Amino acid sequence: MKEYELKKTDVKTGETLAYRTSETQGETVLLLHGNMSSSVHFQPLVEQLEKDFNVYALDLVGFGDSTYNRQLESLEDFSRDVQAFIKQLDLKDINILGWSTGGGIALEVAAALPDRIRQVFLLNSVGLQGYKMYKKGPDYKPVLTERIYKREEIEKDPVQVLPVLHAYNSGNKDMIKQIWEAAIYNLNKPQEEDYEVFIDAVMKQRNLVDVDVSLTQFNITHDFNGVVEGSGRMENIQAPIVIIHGEKDMIVPVEEAHQSKKFLSDQAELIIIEDVGHSIITDDLNELTEIIAKHIKE
Repeated sequence: MKEYELKKTDVKTGETLAYRTSETQGETVLLLHGNMSSSVHFQPLVEQLEKDFNVYALDLVGFGDSTYNRQLESLEDFSRDVQAFIKQLDLKDINILGWSTGGGIALEVAAALPDRIRQVFLLNSVGLQGYKMYKKGPDYKPVLTERIYKREEIEKDPVQVLPVLHAYNSGNKDMIKQIWEAAIYNLNKPQEEDYEVFIDAVMKQRNLVDVDVSLTQFNITHDFNGVVEGSGRMENIQAPIVIIHGEKDMIVPVEEAHQSKKFLSDQAELIIIEDVGHSIITDDLNELTEIIAKHIKE
C-alpha cells in the first residue's frame, strides 16, 4: 500500500484537521471515512484514483491525527469541520465520497454547501434515517422493541460500545481485529502489513459515543424515524447521488441502500455489488474505482 504524507490545517471550528492528498491533477475528490477508521483506510483507493483525479482523504474530528476539542452531537456537527476544511482550502466542484458514517456526513456537507458539491458518492452508507441501536437484554441480545438513542443509554451499551471503549483504553488491538474480522473483513482481509497500519489508525479514535449518538439521531428526511423527527435537509442537496453498496454488508444491511434510493428517487442511482461486504475497498477495489471514475468523467 502506498503511504501518503500526513498534512494538517487549522479550521474555523477550532479544530486541527489531519488529511492526506494525492497532489495530482484532475477533478477534486474528497473522501470521508466512517466509524472506527481514518484517512489511512482510504490510501488504497487514493492510489487508484490519483491517476485521474486530485484526491483528499480527511481524518474527521476525534479520529486519526485530527484534534478533538469539543463533544460532537450530530452528523451535522461533524460536517461543520468538513465544511470549514473545504472553505479553508477553497475546494470547488467537489466529488464527495462518504463511507458508512462518512456517507451521512457527506450528505450534510452537500446540503450545507450545494454550490461546492458536484456529486455525492455514498459507500455502504448509513441510511437517510440513521442507524438503529437497541437496548440489550440479560442475554446481551438486542431487544428489537426498544431503540436507544440518548447519550446516557448508548455509553452504557454492553455489546456495541463498552467492549470497544475498553479495547481502546487498554490498547487491545487483538479485540479490535476480532471486531473487524467478524463484521467488516469477514469476506477478505487486507495484506498483513497494511492490516497493522489500519488497526493502528482505528486505535486513535476518541469519539466513539459521539458517533453512535449522532448515527442514531441522524434523519434528514421529512418523516419521523422512530426516535427523532426529520430535519428535511435532504431537500437542500442539489448534487446527483450515487449509492454504492455491498450486497453482503453486515454493518449496514443492503436494505438501507434501497431505502435511501426510495427517499432520493431520481436524484440517486443505486449500484449493488455482489459478493462484497462493508469494506468494498478490500473486497473489490477495482470495481469501486471503475464506478467512481466513470461517474466523475460522465
